[in-house]
Amino acid sequence: MGTVTDYLATLSGPNRETLERVVAIAREVVPDATEGTSYSMPALMVHGKAFLSALETKKHLAIYPFSGQIFPRIADRLEGFDWAPGTLRFSAAHPVPDDVLREIVSLRVADIEAKLTQK
Repeated sequence: MGTVTDYLATLSGPNRETLERVVAIAREVVPDATEGTSYSMPALMVHGKAFLSALETKKHLAIYPFSGQIFPRIADRLEGFDWAPGTLRFSAAHPVPDDVLREIVSLRVADIEAKLTQK
């Protein structure tokens, strides 16, 4: 068990189920993802780089892709959600659609892999 698994175990109810779904979809897209911590948040990692954190806050659930470049690129797909370049806010009652989650993860991982090949 890693930090993401441990974190999800502390949650309950619809918020836990919703965040577990986010993580499950991320793992479908990146089956070799590992668990770690980035910016003091439990994170899914690929090639040693964080690509997704999904957390519960007092007022909402949030996804953090550890990049300010992902959400602006798909702004048209985020209508109805509150977001900033580094954060997407949602709720269990209004979750992020699965296809949008897949796109977020795919874009972030592609960015990480592109940077690795530039070196």
